Amino acid sequence: MSLPAEKARYTFADCLTWEENKRIEIINGEAVMMAPPSSVHQEICFEMGRQLGNFLEGKQCKVYPAPFGVRLFEKGGDTPDDVDTMVEPDISVVCDRSKIDKHGCKGAPDLVVEILSPSSLRHDRFVKLGLYQRAGVREYWIVDPEYKSVQVFTLDGGGSLRIAEEYGRGDVARVNVLDGCFIDLGKVFSE
Repeated sequence: MSLPAEKARYTFADCLTWEENKRIEIINGEAVMMAPPSSVHQEICFEMGRQLGNFLEGKQCKVYPAPFGVRLFEKGGDTPDDVDTMVEPDISVVCDRSKIDKHGCKGAPDLVVEILSPSSLRHDRFVKLGLYQRAGVREYWIVDPEYKSVQVFTLDGGGSLRIAEEYGRGDVARVNVLDGCFIDLGKVFSE
């Protein structure tokens, strides 16, 4: 399936008609095709999701790995035609269950993790950082498989995502929005 070239603005209503195996985000009405993730990307995503899931077992918050649609700016009463931004973070943690519906998450997750790939570097570091900040995501992790590092951004009192910590391969990273949660990066970057 290809996107109709004549469409000037895409909405979540369009996303609902696309094949499930297509990795497409919409940002301000523009469709952004995503490359399939590498095996290293998937290994990192699985291990981080596993550690988060183990910590969250029996708790209010839930972890959602990609593909999982997040409609950052959807408001009550919006129809799918009103929503022009839908992203698919590699990992989302949502603590407010009222944000979850059959299509994914409406509003900002509490924690978002993006794993860099050569094709997503600029997109994750700039475009998505700006979107997550504007939406009020409380914590944003950028994971760099090449340098085996993690940058942790937290939302400050002024509504800006600022670097709070940087971690490397042998570190244990604290998840700021989940009291008592730590991620063993030695297991995340196992190779």
